[in-house]
Amino acid sequence: MPTPKPIANYEDLCGETPLWDVERNCLYWADSLGLKFYRYDWASMKSEVVKDGLEINGCALSVKGGFVITNNSGIWFWDGAHRLRLVVDLVDGAECRMNDCIADPKGRVLAGSWFYDPGKDYPLGKLICVDTDNSTRILDEGFHLSNGLGFSPDSKTLYFADSAVRIIFAYDYDIAQGTLKNRRVFARISDDEGIPDGLTVDAEGYVWSAQWYGSCVVRYDPDGKIERRLHVPAKQTSSLAFGGPDLTDIFITSAAQSEPMPVMPIGYDSGSGYFGGALFHVNLGIVGKPEFKANILLSP
Repeated sequence: MPTPKPIANYEDLCGETPLWDVERNCLYWADSLGLKFYRYDWASMKSEVVKDGLEINGCALSVKGGFVITNNSGIWFWDGAHRLRLVVDLVDGAECRMNDCIADPKGRVLAGSWFYDPGKDYPLGKLICVDTDNSTRILDEGFHLSNGLGFSPDSKTLYFADSAVRIIFAYDYDIAQGTLKNRRVFARISDDEGIPDGLTVDAEGYVWSAQWYGSCVVRYDPDGKIERRLHVPAKQTSSLAFGGPDLTDIFITSAAQSEPMPVMPIGYDSGSGYFGGALFHVNLGIVGKPEFKANILLSP
């Protein structure tokens, strides 16, 4: 199996939220700790810094142009240049300290909040929905370290990772109503592996999960069984996205700043080795699917 190779290296402290733009034939990704947002152009095979000084933990393209982004202060609309507008920072009194996000087929935005702080008493996170009229609601709650989100090809199943408990959950998703039911364990990751971070779903309905601490991406079949494990030469493999002209190219982010946590695998060395920081690429001939665009209402 081919090994992913670096195609850009800004030594990202925490590379995250890779997102392929089908119309512009480019990949966006962020360094959530280094406060940078990048673009990789497929035609020129060159990358550039699009924005410096903006915290982005999650990102979705908007039908209005620009992006809907999530960070530790809330959910925002960003025009891709200078204008930043707050969409929501509280839902039913709950603070929106957000990590990953995703748009659904109707243009709603789903995102998970996180407050994980081992050794302290912290509130549990929530899975939040921003509807197309900007109304907000809590879809589910009780999460420690909310992370990757992805839809099955028919959008009737939503996948959602809680890194700290080492579980990828699955839900039945009602596209018309934007509601969830039947939360269940899709995959439980053992203590001797990395923890599930960002994820995506390919055109065949297989779930791909980046394993932080695990130096790999794991592909699960629709029943939650491991189909393959793709080694990545970075200990903190953080997220991935399909892209390229045929959606068969896989882009994988990684993180250079070591983040030791109690949920590390037993024997994990958090003090030495290559943790990451580069954007990696590989083509396995497997087809992905484009992500939906956000279509939430923007206030003047």
